[in-house]
Order: sequence, then structure tokens, then C-alpha cells
Amino acid sequence: METNELHRGRLIDHLQLVVRDLTASRRFYAAVFDVLGVPIGGEGDDYFWADELFVSTADSEAAQGKLTGRHHLAFQASDRAMVDAFHKAALANGGSDNGAPGERPYHPGYYAAFVLDPDGNNIEAVYHGEAQRSAPSVKVTF
Repeated sequence: METNELHRGRLIDHLQLVVRDLTASRRFYAAVFDVLGVPIGGEGDDYFWADELFVSTADSEAAQGKLTGRHHLAFQASDRAMVDAFHKAALANGGSDNGAPGERPYHPGYYAAFVLDPDGNNIEAVYHGEAQRSAPSVKVTF
């Protein structure tokens, strides 16, 4: 049996978005994840996934024939330049502006950009400012 490896954060185990146009979503998320340094983990005819995000068509078994509604997902960025690059890549690959890169009032140093993906989900990249992390992610091997 091949060893599988997952990297997990603190709260969310996984999210699923069920989309109308998988090709448009794959293009959008591949570009965004490339900037964020997150590889596409796998894909099939009616789905793809990266890290904790699973994106599928309504035809996939897990979707049960229904699209998801509008969601807000925020991805962590390692610096302000990554937030800027996220915004630019998203707009160039089917996203629409929902808040240009800039500081937000949520806490000092909160620098973020917002875009709408091809299905209208509000996708954010955020840099929380200078901080020390104990590890880049939690590594789970089984």
C-alpha cells in the first residue's frame, strides 16, 4: 500500500464546492493555488481537489445532484506580495474583483484581497502580518 500524506490546519478538515462549470473552476483555482504554493492534489472527470478543498460537478456522487450556495473561503498568504499576486492571477483566470489588495480593519496588519470565483463564491487571500509559526502545517501520514 502506498503511503498517503495530508497536511492539515486547525479547524477545517475539508470543504466541498459544487460548481456549474468544472473547467472554469479548475482554471481559476489552479492559477490561484499556483500563486499560493498549493498543489492540485488530484482530479477526475467530475472533480479536483487541493489540500482541504474538494471541487466537483453536481454529477459527482458526493454532490447528490445539487450545487452549493455562495461561500466565503479565505486562504493564508505568506506575505503582501502573495496577496497581490493572488488577486492578479484570479482576475486573469475568470475571477472578478470583490476587494482590491489592501489593509483591512479586522486587526493591525491584516492585508487581504477578495475575488469572486466563476460561481460567485467570495475567495480571499490574507496575510496577517509578521508572525512566527511553529510549523507550516500539521503533517498526517497513514
